[in-house]
Amino acid sequence: MIGGHQEDGRRAGTENVPYIVGMARALDLAMENHEEDNARVRTLRDRLEATLLKTISQIEINGSGAPRMSNTSNISCHYVEGEGMLYQLSEFGICASSGSACTSGSLEPSHVLIALNVPFTAVHGSIRFSFSRYNTEEDIDRILEAFPEVVANLRKLSPYWDNETNAPRPEAKDLVWRTQ
Repeated sequence: MIGGHQEDGRRAGTENVPYIVGMARALDLAMENHEEDNARVRTLRDRLEATLLKTISQIEINGSGAPRMSNTSNISCHYVEGEGMLYQLSEFGICASSGSACTSGSLEPSHVLIALNVPFTAVHGSIRFSFSRYNTEEDIDRILEAFPEVVANLRKLSPYWDNETNAPRPEAKDLVWRTQ
């Protein structure tokens, strides 16, 4: 569509003033409790990460120690696949993501995780949990109950994991990421 002269040729039609006013009001409402909500969500995220680090071996919190969004946790699990984690987590009613929307449908690992030097053994086993003001301690408890079981189940199937020692096979430690 070619823009009209009232919009300097940028777009056709007139601005939707009621929607603009509604968006401004929604932003005002969101900012009323933003700091409080942000702190509470960060506490939930930090509790999840700290407990998972104590509970599951061979995992990493991507971006840990760096400035990052309080509502997002990206966790790399060595020797498992993200898609398998998502499938099993959905059985517990837990929603997560194993990649960004811009890489969906691709088998290539995330260029961001590669830039963060996430090892080959974990780059495909990265999963992202996102939180909001509506999440509760019970939501975190559900993840903390289910996630270690999911990782353990998938590691049992991994050719790189030794089930008897519950550790990586010696030859798996030599895996490195190779770019083309």
